[in-house]
Amino acid sequence: MAGVPRRSRPRAAVRVEFDAAYVRRYYLDPQTRVVSAREMRDRARVIAATLAHAGIAVRSILDAGCGVGLLKAPFAEFLPRARYAGLEASEYLCRRHGWIHGSLTDYVARTPSDLLICYDVLQYLSDADAERAIARFARLTRAALYVSAMTRADWRLRCDRRLTDRAVHLRSGRWYRTRLERRFRYLGLGVWLHKDVQPMLWEMEGRY
Repeated sequence: MAGVPRRSRPRAAVRVEFDAAYVRRYYLDPQTRVVSAREMRDRARVIAATLAHAGIAVRSILDAGCGVGLLKAPFAEFLPRARYAGLEASEYLCRRHGWIHGSLTDYVARTPSDLLICYDVLQYLSDADAERAIARFARLTRAALYVSAMTRADWRLRCDRRLTDRAVHLRSGRWYRTRLERRFRYLGLGVWLHKDVQPMLWEMEGRY
């Protein structure tokens, strides 16, 4: 597929407030939302199954940038023994759903969680803030991480531009992987393990 001319790529911008209008468009309206409850349930099931197969017990989850909490109920189903906490930068969403108000760039947890979720958050941060957030991942999780962020290749080849928010910072997948690999090893499908954790996998099932 042909590449996109530079002038048509999303303009790098920082969104200050994820307000009611943003939530209605990207989360709630069936005509414009970018993700469905069913898709998020499938995502939670994949994450839980991957960690169970690797022998990683999950008793606590921190969902950073949790939005309206589409992963909360699925995790209660697939990881019923895990406590779920949502971290959100939007004051509107925190008031509406009772999440912890804070940012990945400076949030300090009393204790690290077993599983940290960072879904579609990093592309909203500048390079410096995204790098700072990734560096903090190892303090926020003692075992596992799920991370997904739209990259330049995703924008060119995969996303539905009619629905996708353009006010983001686009970087290469390599940019993210290089920084994540300093403290984590990749298992697949967005799931990473802290390098201090040894999974119960056969050699061909993961990278060691």
